[in-house]
Formats: sequence, structure tokens, C-alpha cells
Amino acid sequence: MKVTVQNRRGKELAVITVSGDAATVAELKQGIESAMKTSEARQRLTLPLSADSAKKGSKPVALTDDSATLSSYGLADGDVIVFKDLGPQISWRLVFFIEYFGPMVIFPILYYGQKHVYGAVSPGGHPSFQEALRHFVAAPTVSVREAQLVASVCWFLHFLKREYETLFVHRFSNGTMPIRNLFKNCAYYWGFALLVGYFVCHPLYTPAAQQWQRILGLAIFAVCEISNYRCHAILRDLRPKGSRVRKVPHGFAFELVSCPNYMFEILSWFGFNMMTQTVMGIAYMLAGAGQMWVWALKKHRNYRREFDGKDGRELYPKNRKILIPYLL
Repeated sequence: MKVTVQNRRGKELAVITVSGDAATVAELKQGIESAMKTSEARQRLTLPLSADSAKKGSKPVALTDDSATLSSYGLADGDVIVFKDLGPQISWRLVFFIEYFGPMVIFPILYYGQKHVYGAVSPGGHPSFQEALRHFVAAPTVSVREAQLVASVCWFLHFLKREYETLFVHRFSNGTMPIRNLFKNCAYYWGFALLVGYFVCHPLYTPAAQQWQRILGLAIFAVCEISNYRCHAILRDLRPKGSRVRKVPHGFAFELVSCPNYMFEILSWFGFNMMTQTVMGIAYMLAGAGQMWVWALKKHRNYRREFDGKDGRELYPKNRKILIPYLL
């Protein structure tokens, strides 16, 4: 079986010979790598669009399942496949690890390096975390240094959790992403860590005056961090290791919304901002909420389209909302 590889302009790049109707997408990619010296991770293969489909704005079908046969995509001997070079790639897991590592260490550096960063140290001495936490929740007032220590530990633990999930929980449907995303993602996470940390750890920082505000904010943060992890564990258990299997998630907050992990992430930062009250912290929360809404909307639509109740597929729950229970 021969497959002609073209670019999106219709220029022929190579003709790949594979082993008949039983040949898989992986075999075709291996043939392309051998003939064109382009690694499998950099290859995006799609079926060509007809002129009518292109005019209607239809999207081409991508060959995303490496284990699927070419015939399952309707390919036969002599057919054409469209090739795109995705450029230099980097693993999703490594990108996540690097982008979360920066924020995890930036806050402690700003807190413990106040004298070098700001030229002064916040009032309140050098409290232990136990002492700072006790005053933060049980005393009418809290020193600046104590409030900053609690905030720094919460921030650190959030990103430590993300690192743990990256290494041991998340199962990525795609192995790699364009390496340019590393710089974009790091600019976002590291940049906001510097902005939020700079003001929270500043010697002139003013802690939340109300005790109830500190307690409620910390409680919301802690509960939502645990709930967020629970959602990620449920998603992990849906997909066998090394596969791209997709199933309808059930249980816990998934009965209410399609993306409760995003919901709890947003609420977690709401709690953090309630107890720290900085403009940059609120900006970080809003920026993240906006992006997560876009992701949640896309995931919700994909769930409803894929799980339509036809041909033995499960029907996606019609009353399940996108991000906000019972509302949206």
C-alpha cells in the first residue's frame, strides 16, 4: 500500500510504502520519519479536504490515534495524506514541571530574601510556621511577617501539589507540544509569581484586618486544593496508562459540572486572595479564570459531541453544566 505525502499547498513530499490494509498510523509516521528525517513527534497528519468542505470551513480529520489502522480513516492504496511539521517539540510533562517550578521557589525567595530584594524586613521577627498559622487564624491581629509566611507556604504548597500531579497523576493524551509553548507558559506563571509575590512579601504589605476574612480565605483555599486533587485523581483513573481512551467522568463534583477541577482551581485562588488581598493576586485569578473558562467550554462541547448516545456510546448527562453548578 502506497500513501502520497503532500504539504498543505499540494506539493508532493514523499511516497511511503506500508504493509497493506492492516498498516497503522504509527507505521506511516515511521515511514515518514525515515524518508523525510522528521521525527514522529513533529508530524501532524490529516486527511485532505474536498473543495466544498474547505469552502464551508470544515476542519480536516487528523490521524491522532497511532494504533488505528489507515483503513479505519478511509485510506486506501494511492491515497494522499497532508503533512505538517510542528517544529521542535518538548514533552508536556517537562513543560509542566518547569513552568510550575519557578512559582514554587519565587515566593520563598522573596520572603526569605526581603533584606536583599527590598532593602528592609517586614515587622514581626522570624516566626515559625506553627506560630504564624496560630496567630493567623486564632488571634484578632497578625503581624505582617506572620501573614506573609502563611501566604508563602500556601503558594508553595499549591505549586508543589502541581509538581506532584505532573509527575505521578496526570496522563497526557499527547506526548509533546511545540517548544515555544515552554517560554509562553513560563512567562505567564513565573511573571505572575513575581508580581503577586513582590507585593505580598513587601515590607509595607498590609495583612487582612478581619480575623474571619483570614480564616474563611484559608479554609476555602485548603478545601478547594484537596477537591482539585480529587478531580485530577478521578480523571487519571478514567484513562489506562499509555492510552488515549476517553470516558465520561462520574462521581464527586463531576455530577454537577464538566470541569470541576477548573472550578476548584478558581475557588482556591479566590480563597487565597480573600486572605491576602492584593491587586496582582486578583489579576492572576481573573486571568486564570478566563483561560479555564475557554478550556472548560471546549471540553464540555467535546464531551457532548463525542458521547452522543449513538452506536453504543454513552450519552453525556444533559443537565451537567460547564463550570458553575446549576447555572453555567
